[in-house]
Amino acid sequence: MTLSVYGKYLCWALMRVSLICIGTKMPAWVEEGIAEYRKRLPAEINFEVKELPLPKRGKNTDIRRAIAQEGEAMVAAIPVGDRVIALDVLGKPVSTESLSEALRNWQMDGDNVSILVGGPDGLSDTCLSLARQKWSLSAMTLPHPLVRVIFAEQLYRAWTILNNHPSHR
Repeated sequence: MTLSVYGKYLCWALMRVSLICIGTKMPAWVEEGIAEYRKRLPAEINFEVKELPLPKRGKNTDIRRAIAQEGEAMVAAIPVGDRVIALDVLGKPVSTESLSEALRNWQMDGDNVSILVGGPDGLSDTCLSLARQKWSLSAMTLPHPLVRVIFAEQLYRAWTILNNHPSHR
């Protein structure tokens, strides 16, 4: 994304933020929540959610192999050139303000971003090593459908901070 000046206004070129998640068939409230925050975001920020199927698991499933399969699918879904960030319970806690600063930097640097959300057993080592940063949304374990809505809301809130919008409080 690049910054342009038109008259007295600063205008950002289009950037994409992709939330790449393991798991499909989310409840309606997840889809509605994401749609609501996507609608609130400006046209300059294209927020997309890429849902990848959870491989079948049974009581004899090799969990390490399942995590590796999920990782391969996630890596294949990351657009070339994206900045990659992994959401991981052991990651650095991220605040709304630090997300806002990251959003500003992504815009200034012209970055598109892929945020990785693993399956029930977390992210593969490949995904974690590919990530420039590892973030934790909470010290608590959050259900994966809720993570999608929380991230969408926090991205919107980060944008409101950058634009001095009163709704960020």
